[in-house]
Amino acid sequence: MAVFRRILDFYLEGSIHVALSCAALVLMTQHMFDLPRNLWVVGFAFFGTIVGYNFVKYDALARTGKLPLKKQLKAIIALSVLAFFGVALSFFKLQWPTQLMALLFLALTILYTLPFFPNRKNARNWKGVKIYMVALCWVGATVVLPVLDSGIAITTDFWLKCVQRFLLLFSLILVFEINDLKNDDPNLKTVPQQIGIFQTKMLGLCLLLGFYFLEFLKRDFETQQLLINAILVAVMALLLGFANESRNKYYTSFWAESVPVFWLMLLLIFG
Repeated sequence: MAVFRRILDFYLEGSIHVALSCAALVLMTQHMFDLPRNLWVVGFAFFGTIVGYNFVKYDALARTGKLPLKKQLKAIIALSVLAFFGVALSFFKLQWPTQLMALLFLALTILYTLPFFPNRKNARNWKGVKIYMVALCWVGATVVLPVLDSGIAITTDFWLKCVQRFLLLFSLILVFEINDLKNDDPNLKTVPQQIGIFQTKMLGLCLLLGFYFLEFLKRDFETQQLLINAILVAVMALLLGFANESRNKYYTSFWAESVPVFWLMLLLIFG
């Protein structure tokens, strides 16, 4: 059991799980727009998430002096180096407009992590900004990049999917903010800090309903996708409803972050 727990912790702390979720969302986008299965875009999302998340996570820990156990840190550094080569190879296989957009989201990630302005904190610590930046970066990586790289025409369905994905991710991040309420700096002005836990849950439910009903605005919406989205919304509503400050880290770092993979699995089951 102890060995299993160490493997699970490395899997989560090394950002492999969240990277699989990001890759799953890219695959969902490719399905929704009937795009060719471009594994370079999927690989860029997967490896880029490992590098980006570990950079954000362990840069912050290094600054506070709260580094994890030495062996685990070395293993995560090795994983991140391998992932860096993976993301670099994938990057050069993308179309040049996609590369430019990817560099833009890289700049946002760096801005999120490092303080560029004198006497200023990084964007991660700007009041009320964190949730919007994270959701925006995920929309970019999982919707904008795969569509842009495919070269298809940008239609109203594309913008609709961007809004839907933003609402979905925003509501999912609310689960994390509720779970982290007890440990977050009050100056961060997260949503639960500003409006309370109950109101945050109500906000999340409203966003999930918006995500679901926007599907009807699609030019050719499918009954199958409506069913899949209904199950997804129900599961996310449960995660949001049962979220509280006393939940352990696995509630968010494993179960909540499994939502995109679960969404893809629903597609495979009902597809």
